[in-house]
Amino acid sequence: MPMATMGRIKPPRALARRRAYDRGLWAERLAAALLVVKGYRILAHRCKTALGEIDLIAKKGATLVFVEVKYRKNRAQAAAALNARQRDRVGRAAQLFLSGRPDLAPLDQRFDVIMVYPWKFIQHIKNYWQPTSK
Repeated sequence: MPMATMGRIKPPRALARRRAYDRGLWAERLAAALLVVKGYRILAHRCKTALGEIDLIAKKGATLVFVEVKYRKNRAQAAAALNARQRDRVGRAAQLFLSGRPDLAPLDQRFDVIMVYPWKFIQHIKNYWQPTSK
C-alpha cells in the first residue's frame, strides 16, 4: 500500500527511487570519509558539469582522483553498474572540470571506484579505468 506523505500519497515506485537516491548520497558521504581517513583532500562532491556528474574529486600529493561511488548488494552488481558509457561520461566530465581548473591540470590523474555494500567493508579500487580520450 502506498505511504502517505504530508497529505499526499506517493506511489511505491517514487518511494523506491527516493530510497535509492538517499542510499547513494549516504554511500558518497561514506566514501568521502574513507578517502579523508586515507589522507586525501576532497575538492568536490557531486560535481555537476554540462557533460555529467562526478561523485567525488579528491587530491593526494601530486595525484588528482576522480571517484565514482557505487552502492549495490554485491561486487558483481556494483561492477556492472559502471559500464563503458558511464566511464566515458565521467572521463568527459573530468576533462570539462579540468578546463575550468588549469591549476589542477599538471597533476597526475586517476579514475577510481569505491564500492559500498550493505554490512560489508567498503572497497576502494584505485585506477579502476582510464578514459578512452584524454
